[in-house]
Amino acid sequence: MSSSPRSYLTWALGSVVVLVLFASGITAADSISSAAQADREAAITAPGIVETKAIAEEGFIYGLPIVTNYAVMNEFAIDKNSGQYKAPFNTIANDARVFTYKDTAVVTPNSDTPYSMAWLDLRAEPMVISVPPVPENRYYSVQLVDGNTYNYGYIGSRATGPDAGDYLVAGPDWQGEKPDGIAKVFRSTTPFGLTIFRTQLFDPADMPNVVKVQAGYKVQPLSAFLKQPAPPAAPKIDFVSASTAGIKEHFYDYLDAALAFIPVTPENKAVIARLASIGIGPGKTFDFKDLSLEHKAALLLAMKEGDDKVKKYLASGMKDIEGWKVGSLFGDSEFYAGDWLKRAAATSGGIYGNDAVEAMYPMTRSDANGNPLDGSKHKYTLTFPTGQLPPVNAFWSVTMYDGNTQLLIENPINRYLINSPMLPDMKKNADGSLTLYIQKDSPGKEKEANWLPAPDGPIYLVMRLYWPRTDAPSILPAGEGSWHPPGVIEAD
Repeated sequence: MSSSPRSYLTWALGSVVVLVLFASGITAADSISSAAQADREAAITAPGIVETKAIAEEGFIYGLPIVTNYAVMNEFAIDKNSGQYKAPFNTIANDARVFTYKDTAVVTPNSDTPYSMAWLDLRAEPMVISVPPVPENRYYSVQLVDGNTYNYGYIGSRATGPDAGDYLVAGPDWQGEKPDGIAKVFRSTTPFGLTIFRTQLFDPADMPNVVKVQAGYKVQPLSAFLKQPAPPAAPKIDFVSASTAGIKEHFYDYLDAALAFIPVTPENKAVIARLASIGIGPGKTFDFKDLSLEHKAALLLAMKEGDDKVKKYLASGMKDIEGWKVGSLFGDSEFYAGDWLKRAAATSGGIYGNDAVEAMYPMTRSDANGNPLDGSKHKYTLTFPTGQLPPVNAFWSVTMYDGNTQLLIENPINRYLINSPMLPDMKKNADGSLTLYIQKDSPGKEKEANWLPAPDGPIYLVMRLYWPRTDAPSILPAGEGSWHPPGVIEAD
């Protein structure tokens, strides 16, 4: 089948390249020929433009979690002037507060539990994570996440119980045996990774008790734990600067930098080789920045189309229940099994989410009838029927986000969520059901205890079920369980 030069170019590259080329009066055939000529003159043996676009789109989907994690690592552990800096590598940073609208490094942040975080550098030797005894009625979890954004292990109320313990975290190259005194060994697929400690807060007055638990968390090198001499320090790295705000503009630069810390495995070998063929990541023979203008435009279009596929997966790749998207997006390498689109969707929905057995995350941008949620146009209610609150072993919450940024919103009562520890102060209906009022303005003092302030615009709601029950009623298996979240109803 034949096509005109203009229609072929539109199919191959899209409007971005069309505008660039036709603004200069260049035909499609001439542009592709000139791109190839420019590459030859620069001694670049890049694939053709169409193939470059396909590889770049695959690379966007594969690389979105890696890039986002790399940017967060920069802001939290490397760049002391980022405004989001927590602590250097292998050091715990305890926050005696919950996240607010001022926290912008991570989209869809959890404001339920004060965080403790430690970015681990596992190159020189393994690290030992120690936890104190934690009362059985206080949920806590320690989530181990590597540079691939795989959840490679858990410590905490569900996974290991309330007792104190010492746990070893090793990098991909460690060959040692489990030392005495270590309860369990966890293995990261990458040399750098994030450890997230979540400690339940019952109410603002409970913060001193959370601080006491946080004081018992400890991270130390294996040599220090064993009281042995430390091995030689790992070489210093001059990390390429990155920020979450810069991902859109510098995605492929960040991916090029981040792949240096992603070991090649049978699972990712093929995609990394294809990225190298367009000058990105290990094994490349040229720098993608040296590609022709047409090639660079193809990369931009690839990123847009890859992002469209990620958004489509979030919209259709999970089960729709009363407007809520319910599914399981987070797990280890075995869970993803090379499904890069699912992993990218998990990052887009909210990076560093938990495995389904640790927490479930129904999310919605729509009311029960499928209409977009918008606080500038409507008021809404969310009603849990009598005896049908979210079934959990720990606790549940409903958190409000700006529908555009997926960040917490500034509001007059500094309330970002409603959760089960707040139930004693909330008002139930005459029949015993519980109604939440979702709107930008107060519903009145008599209903304010049940008010979840909304933005003056698009709304994104996320429900969190921590340590969901497995016996009926249950939200598990994800999307197939006997308990369903109720729909958001327009209340005008």
